[in-house]
Amino acid sequence: MASSDKEISYGDLKALLAKGSGLVVDVRSKDEVDRGRIPGSIHIPVENVESDISLDASEFQSKFGIVKPSLDSSELVFHCQMGKRGAVATEKARGLGYKKARNYAGGYKEWSDKGGK
Repeated sequence: MASSDKEISYGDLKALLAKGSGLVVDVRSKDEVDRGRIPGSIHIPVENVESDISLDASEFQSKFGIVKPSLDSSELVFHCQMGKRGAVATEKARGLGYKKARNYAGGYKEWSDKGGK
């Protein structure tokens, strides 16, 4: 298990994705995402997290093509390249009521270093 209830480890993230559940939000810049991404993740730049997570359910689904997570979802995960922006996004989401949102602190760097498998 990760070091706190605000973080998720590589292994736990892999298990979550293998179940086909959860929402992984990539908060990096478009240029970074264009160079590689975690499969199944959606892109919401860190500066847009509050506005996009605040959309009503139908607007969220229309914009991202997926169901908006419930406030009590324990499967909402944010990540960036190395953890800092993901942590900021996680705190923003928690401030909006997503009390179980977590940061994948290893970020895309760890994901790609481990082969993303």
